[in-house]
Amino acid sequence: MHFNNKNKSLDCLNTKIWPSPAKINLFLSVTGIRKDGYHFIQTLFQFLNYGDYLIFNTTSDKKIKLINKIHGIRNENNLIIRAAKSLKDFMWKNKNHDTPGVKIFIKKYIPIGGGLGGGSSNAATTLIALNEHWKCKLSLNTLADLGLQIGIDIPVFIYGKSAFAEGIGEKLSLFQPKEKFYLIVIPPIKISTKLIFNKFILNKKSYLKSCNQYLKKPLKNDFEPMIRKNFIIIDNLINYLSKFSNFRLTGTGSCIFSEFDSECKAKEILYKLPNKIKGFVSKGTNISYLKEILKIRSNFNVLS
Repeated sequence: MHFNNKNKSLDCLNTKIWPSPAKINLFLSVTGIRKDGYHFIQTLFQFLNYGDYLIFNTTSDKKIKLINKIHGIRNENNLIIRAAKSLKDFMWKNKNHDTPGVKIFIKKYIPIGGGLGGGSSNAATTLIALNEHWKCKLSLNTLADLGLQIGIDIPVFIYGKSAFAEGIGEKLSLFQPKEKFYLIVIPPIKISTKLIFNKFILNKKSYLKSCNQYLKKPLKNDFEPMIRKNFIIIDNLINYLSKFSNFRLTGTGSCIFSEFDSECKAKEILYKLPNKIKGFVSKGTNISYLKEILKIRSNFNVLS
């Protein structure tokens, strides 16, 4: 779903409904691999005005329920459930035993296994929304710490600002790239980040650079050669689309994207996609729609 303040399907002041925006990695460089398998990276996150939305209804039975299951993901592995349980456990350990339950509904638009951060974004939205619904009154830093225990990418969604990430992705520095239009192309496959990390062989370590140093050269993704070699459909798509623009991988895929100065130009290429290949055009934004909604609701005093 495309987000904007005029969107009638997402009422800005309806505190039961919360946006969960997608992200892209404008570049991704692998600078090393730890003994435990985690990768040292440098990457630049930017948000899209596109994503899922979640609906939260508190209950008196203290149970956490996801009303509609996400196909292919078991509840115990679902980051929404894990985030809600993490917050509830934190409140319990801090002597708050009156935290109610919740029923959660998700409307899914972000493709699963696409490298757009859907699961991490869903978890971040859950932590922020339940922090309000359950009147936990925790700081963003505390929520980010809880999120980091679940997934490396979750803190950037908690803070809601574009950022240059280092370390294993947990060290964030605010950075504001240009807000361009992006054509996101969705191949009909899912790619497991964990699987790619396990298979990735670091043949040549990228040197540590500043974000500005990366932006002076053509942007790239160190996982892309491996992905293109192992997933021929992505290789074929990038080769085909290279006639129109320079496309590259976001995250560990499967989605690829290219940036444009105008929405019209991006849509022009969208209409040239091969049959059965989906895509969408979205504006990049340095402030996530979730953060915008949080600010609007605070200004109108509709939050707890």
